[in-house]
Amino acid sequence: MRYFSTNRNSPHVSFREAVLTGQPEDKGLYFPETIPNLSADFLETFYGKSNEQIAFEVIKPYVSDSIPDEKLFDICSETVNFTFPLVEISENISALELFHGPTLAFKDVGARFMSRCLQYFSLERSEITIVIVATSGDTGGAVANGFYGIEGVEVIILYPKGKVSKVQELQLTTLGGNVTTLELHGTFDDCQALAKKALVDTELQTIFLTSANSINVARWLPQQFYYFYALKHWEGAPPVIAVPSGNFGNICAGLLANASGLPATKFIAACNSNDVIPRFMNSGVLEPTMSVSTLSNAMDVGDPSNFVRILEMFDNKIASLRERLEAVSVSDKETAETMREVYGMHGYILDPHGAVGFHALFNYLERHPGQKGIFLETAHPVKFETVEKIIGTCGEVPESVKELMGIEKQAIEIGMNYEELKEIILTKA
Repeated sequence: MRYFSTNRNSPHVSFREAVLTGQPEDKGLYFPETIPNLSADFLETFYGKSNEQIAFEVIKPYVSDSIPDEKLFDICSETVNFTFPLVEISENISALELFHGPTLAFKDVGARFMSRCLQYFSLERSEITIVIVATSGDTGGAVANGFYGIEGVEVIILYPKGKVSKVQELQLTTLGGNVTTLELHGTFDDCQALAKKALVDTELQTIFLTSANSINVARWLPQQFYYFYALKHWEGAPPVIAVPSGNFGNICAGLLANASGLPATKFIAACNSNDVIPRFMNSGVLEPTMSVSTLSNAMDVGDPSNFVRILEMFDNKIASLRERLEAVSVSDKETAETMREVYGMHGYILDPHGAVGFHALFNYLERHPGQKGIFLETAHPVKFETVEKIIGTCGEVPESVKELMGIEKQAIEIGMNYEELKEIILTKA
């Protein structure tokens, strides 16, 4: 498998080169030259296969010969060594819980897969690999945990000051070691802009610098796995799948799996008040904006990077895209009301992001009677103080969160100054 840039002004590269580079020089995103078609045998038998085997068979065409099969299977096994339960909430809505990994968020899958790929690639070189990542909440914690202690890799995390939850911040800032956390006076979009600038800085080209955001194919592609895990436990017609969407990497992976053969009736991009994609789907005009703060903070993205990959998948034909994807915006008021109603009626505790997904799916099914669907519950409710404020409880606190309390925060405050970031990168090389 080779990868090209969505801007089409950079050379085609292997999986290994795409992972190590992170982003092409022309500032596009890497995209596979071909989308694999999963065999009829796989689609008929994956229901009975182990999660490790499913992951291996889904990702192998994308990795090709960059990693030997035996090692790739080991990487997949370590990536998905926790549960992905599908929980029935009502007669026609189920939650795919993706918060049973080490940092209680769906991003554990991509971060663990990428860290182990980089660890394998680093054995071939003596130079330090520097991984840079911007986070609106959960990405940073998953990356920090996934890469912590990996020899030959230094991690730099940028997060917006005052715009992540207490638990998210603890997961970002309490490791130390090879993880450096930068607390930026700005928004997530500002963090992402600085990270992208570093990746294409010609003065840093002698450094092995790559991204751990979902712009990196090793973070993005393995998110396909859990869509198949959901279908292992599904009965009946293919489901409608609602995905809480911020930077659009997760739903992009779901659409990619669907293009490869995953059965699904429709995908819903469930957005908060950062509604650039819902507006695009209505108007056909893509107009990025400044992000606004919401209850579902990890989705506070005004310029979603991965949407360009979705457009690529559909040859930039919005009519074709509309057949597979619907995008909706859910307000904070609707989010809070959904959390209260679902807890009151079903005893299920939603986090704000899952609530956005539930609300979007519920409304879609109201308009399409007879259909059933799945929404992705992307993070444990304990990660958000607002959950207890809204419904009076966040459920049982996991041991991994209790252990974080009282650990001293380690973070460097910086302003919107690229030179500050660049200097920190150079000290790690």
